[in-house]
Amino acid sequence: MNSALTIRNLRKTYKNGFQAIKGIDLEVQKGDFFALLGPNGAGKSTIIGIISSLIRKSGGEVFIFGLDIDQHFTQAKQYIGVVPQEFNFNVFEPVIEILVNQAGYFGIDRRRAFDIAEDILHRLGLWKKRRGMARELSGGMKRRLLIARALVHQPRLLILDEPTAGVDIEIRRTMWEFLQMINAEGTTIILTTHYLEEAENLCRNIAIIDDGGLIENTSMRHLLDQLHREIFIFYLKYPVAPLPELAGYEVRRIDDKTVEVVLPQEHNLNDLFGVFSQYGLQIASMKNKTNRLEETFLRLVSKNAKQENNAGPLNRL
Repeated sequence: MNSALTIRNLRKTYKNGFQAIKGIDLEVQKGDFFALLGPNGAGKSTIIGIISSLIRKSGGEVFIFGLDIDQHFTQAKQYIGVVPQEFNFNVFEPVIEILVNQAGYFGIDRRRAFDIAEDILHRLGLWKKRRGMARELSGGMKRRLLIARALVHQPRLLILDEPTAGVDIEIRRTMWEFLQMINAEGTTIILTTHYLEEAENLCRNIAIIDDGGLIENTSMRHLLDQLHREIFIFYLKYPVAPLPELAGYEVRRIDDKTVEVVLPQEHNLNDLFGVFSQYGLQIASMKNKTNRLEETFLRLVSKNAKQENNAGPLNRL
């Protein structure tokens, strides 16, 4: 079996009748770096809760490396490490003890646990803080401690629920490098994030859920190829007024030296540079305005919402 995670017809309905998950099928291959995206309330955390046994599913099947979580719960749980959104460790406990105690829950003796914890803390830049209380750590260090704790029993599947929320750019990049490293070493990773740039940079495959249903499940490259346009900001060397009309392009003037141009899929940047040159516009610098994945994500979610709204109440029953 090549699947790290297999979900079949997964459903979750709460006692008040709310359907959080509506028959989702999903598969994550061994060694993948997989993005699970969706707006707030889409059902991402519910899926993670079911996989990690914190939430009881209403129906369907979940397999971790081929093990049914209902029939082989203890063994399947050994394969999973979960990094939650919230800090949920004892802040009055030393960092090293948090890891060693966590390892003990998985039957790892203390001597072996200390060796594993030392390696992980070194790799995450927390070794010098190992004897300090967790409450003394910065927000970014606490995030890294959550990752370290999830890895101390050496799981084969790491699930990260908003792992870089609230951390600065430098720490986020460092965490990216660490996650890419352990993924290259064989750890399968599932990532939920609101930083869509993060998913685009790290993940090879992606699923997008909305309103408890799966609306996209494909490779990151294929998803981005669906985008029909990109938006660029150009900073000109010299002021220009008025701005000439650039045939075939949607152009918006920001100020006398800055313009925004929508680049259709059928054109490339060289074409646009040629048009700029024809009109004597010299470019000082440029940047991509919108993360491509963010634009694709918003388009898909918007499309799904319209379909839901167009389906009358009888069709939704």
